[in-house]
Amino acid sequence: MDEPQHRIRALHTTSTITVYQAYAPEIGLPAVQEGRFPAVWKRDRMTWIKPSFLWMMYRCGWGAKEGQETVLAVEISRDGFEWALRNACLSSYVRGAHPDRATWQREVKRAPARVQWDPERDLHLQPLPYRSLQLGLSGEAVRRYADEWTVAIRDMTPLAHEIHALVRSGDLASATRLLPQERPYPAGDESLAHLLG
Repeated sequence: MDEPQHRIRALHTTSTITVYQAYAPEIGLPAVQEGRFPAVWKRDRMTWIKPSFLWMMYRCGWGAKEGQETVLAVEISRDGFEWALRNACLSSYVRGAHPDRATWQREVKRAPARVQWDPERDLHLQPLPYRSLQLGLSGEAVRRYADEWTVAIRDMTPLAHEIHALVRSGDLASATRLLPQERPYPAGDESLAHLLG
């Protein structure tokens, strides 16, 4: 079955969606222990959440990149995630998606969330011909993410290392079986229509 060019694929339940982030241990480990982001976590800067586990592995090098050694699965409410989508704008100007560059610039300044579509990745972290969502949260969205939407935070670092070891040994079948079971996320057309650039 052909994948559409833009689709949100995620581990989700009827009430939550799991997104991934990677942090240095001094942020990641307390977040797991407390089930919330610690005081050292910066609320005044944009934070990017990724529903794709393999895209997160590409970004953090399987949890080996400096400052990204702790891979977190953050389970958040679907209501919060969909609020962010409704209030998001594209992170870059796309001709045809915006009337003009000035309109897009105004949207970016006021929007509490930004959407970027990046190539999905395979187990070798090579790009696939379709894209996955990255969602950048700032201002009100960051506060809601940390204080209202977060349901649970889990440490995915051991799993990331285990899957990476299987990939390195050539056992792709076993690696695939361990991946989070991401499936198409049923975002309504109205949530995504303005974000498909």
